[in-house]
Order: sequence, then C-alpha cells, then structure tokens
Amino acid sequence: MKKAAIIMGSDSDWSVMKKAAVTLKGFGIPFEVHVYSAHRTPEEAGRFAETARENGFGVLIAGAGMSAALAGALAAKTTLPVIGVPLGATLQGMDALYTTVMMPPGIPVASVGIDGAKNAAMLAAEILAVEDDSLAEVLKKEKAAMHDAVLAKDAALQAEVEKL
Repeated sequence: MKKAAIIMGSDSDWSVMKKAAVTLKGFGIPFEVHVYSAHRTPEEAGRFAETARENGFGVLIAGAGMSAALAGALAAKTTLPVIGVPLGATLQGMDALYTTVMMPPGIPVASVGIDGAKNAAMLAAEILAVEDDSLAEVLKKEKAAMHDAVLAKDAALQAEVEKL
C-alpha cells in the first residue's frame, strides 16, 4: 500500500491534523507526519513533494492556516494528489479556505472544510483505495457503519417522540 503524508506548516497545527493521523492509522494506511513551511522551509517542502512518489507516497495532506500556501506549494512540485486542510488560525479560517481552494489552473489542490483533517484522511483513503481493493472494502464497511449509526439515532428519536 502506498503511504500518505501529513504536512503541517507549524507544529501548532498538530492539534487539528492529529485527527488525520488517527483516521489513517485506523484504516491501516502507513503515513508520515512532517512540519514544513511554504515560507520558512520552502526548499525542504519542495524537495519532499518532488521525491514523494519515488519514496512510496500516493497522496499528500497539507494543513496550514493564515496564508495557507503550503498545499499549493506542494502541489506545484508533485504530480500526486494534494489535499489541503485550511486551518482556522485567523479569520475563523476563511482566509485559509480561500487560499486553499483558489489555485491557478494546472496546480489543483483538493480541499476539505476548515479544520477538516478527518475528512482529508477519508479522502486520502478513497484516493489510495482506487488501486487497493482491500482498502476499498474497509471504506465500504466504514460507510455502512455510519449508515447504521444514523438509522439507530433516528429510531431512538422516534421512540422519544412517541412518548410525548
């Protein structure tokens, strides 16, 4: 199975990005976590992205707030899918969201919602599952479990309503 990378612009982003790591681990997806800044360590971030494919990665998850340039900087240096997680560091994350989704033509970055690290990991798993049938089966079971949980909540609500 190919690896996923979780790249953060700062170690202060770990409290949010840890959700991606927990989700990937739960699916049995190997991953690495690094702190590389688009502005403070551009050479290292670029080198990581340029060599990610040959180092066994299949997808990159990039979390950053404020200017949120990290996902785009990584996407410019790789042909692997990059998923941006806009972080709510300032302006409730709206600045990071706009930066993450407004990429120039030819440099795509998939984006999840503000602080959506878990969804980023889910999307990364779906990307990797395109070529991994066993992972696709795990995802199918996860979605079935979510389905059943919602129906159970509905049944409990209906029982409560009946008591009114």
